[in-house]
Amino acid sequence: MISSEFPSRSPMPLNKLEISIPPPKLCIADPAPASDASCSAYEYYVRLPELKKLWGISEFPGWRSEPVLRPAFMALEITFRFISTVIYDPRPYANRREWRRRLEALVRSQVEIVSRICEDDEEDAATRGTIPILLDLKSDGGRGADRVNGSVEVWKMAGGDTVVVNHVSEGSILPRLATWQKTEDVARTIQFAIECQMKSCPFTLGLGEPNLSGKPSLNFDRICRPADLHALRKSPNDAGEVFHNFENRNLYGAHQILESWIRVGKELLARISEEIDGESYERAAGHCWILEKVWKMLAEIEDLNLLMDPDDFLWLKNRLMIKASSQSELFCFRSRDLVEITKSSKNLKHKVPAVLSVEVDPTGGPRIQEAAMELYRRKEDGARIHLLQAMQATEAAVKRFYFSYKQLIATSMGSLEANGGGGSESGDLLSQIFMEPTYFPSIDAAKTFLGDSWSTGAGFRRETGEATSLVPPS
Repeated sequence: MISSEFPSRSPMPLNKLEISIPPPKLCIADPAPASDASCSAYEYYVRLPELKKLWGISEFPGWRSEPVLRPAFMALEITFRFISTVIYDPRPYANRREWRRRLEALVRSQVEIVSRICEDDEEDAATRGTIPILLDLKSDGGRGADRVNGSVEVWKMAGGDTVVVNHVSEGSILPRLATWQKTEDVARTIQFAIECQMKSCPFTLGLGEPNLSGKPSLNFDRICRPADLHALRKSPNDAGEVFHNFENRNLYGAHQILESWIRVGKELLARISEEIDGESYERAAGHCWILEKVWKMLAEIEDLNLLMDPDDFLWLKNRLMIKASSQSELFCFRSRDLVEITKSSKNLKHKVPAVLSVEVDPTGGPRIQEAAMELYRRKEDGARIHLLQAMQATEAAVKRFYFSYKQLIATSMGSLEANGGGGSESGDLLSQIFMEPTYFPSIDAAKTFLGDSWSTGAGFRRETGEATSLVPPS
């Protein structure tokens, strides 16, 4: 029998030495490409060497944005071809309605980035007027209009004698989609979207958009080279059993678009670094915001895989040997350029001291943090503040991409595949990327302390920078 005579109070604890053991630190390793064999197989599949050759063409020596906009225009053209592929997909179970909506939204995102780059170039005196356009007849006396690979529409503006000459690309597939019954609606929607997005630019793309302002058109056919892109429309293994699997065409097209925009991101990162070194902080901030938009669009492109038929896609996955044996072999790490722009985006943190015009304290003091707080308080240099904000926004976009990619893999291939085929030797690399501590600890600390100073009643006068109390006098 258990005795009920228990003491009414617990005995006093013995004075023992208590040692707090900190949790182990998470070892964050920079993402690395998959094995050379996997990367080479991926590059062969998307015909990356041929694409890089087209991106690297330098045909306009005076046009500084050619390395950025050429792959962007090529991505647009590949998207137009992609639209025809999914709309003419004969499978009765294909989700053509959602494919159409997603691709229309993707085109709008791409044209928005193109228009922002063009607007920035036109606002800068060093790059204004350097983009190659087709001259209209009236501007050259009717003699020198460049009609190479382009058709011309001529009309008069209502209520006047002004003659408008509208050049339309003959190489691009978009104007032809507007004449086909099945694709007319989506093509017209895209053309009106181009008209709206390019309204702030002094030129238009020349892809059959209304051009209500009568602006000159870009030389789209010479920049984009649609005929050369058309030669790359089929993947190397688009034969035999794989030929009859339409998800192969979708996967191939989506990753060609993805790689084109990765190239744009790579060029933008090089320009941002160059502009920071040259103290052109306003232009660097503009390009950094565009880089953030590119990262968001990369996630949008990857999400197209959600629309693929599960059975057809998993059959194709088996044929293409996409299965990952470990985290480092995931499909995203087979793109060397994606891994490179991930590292470069993270390495923007090394530019923070230059932006703040301070040197890193060798003793580990809060010199950068204090400089950032002073910058935020005084508000005397908006360009630097905008650049720091854009850097942190880019970090958020990078982490959002990898978080979204992990969910995509789990949804389309299963949770086991998202964890690297069950292998644990490499850890959860995707989770490590989006759970990594901030790339900009000094900026993060500056905002933390600045916010704390306001919340505790010690603010700062914006005009003088002097401390002031937020608590009303008693």
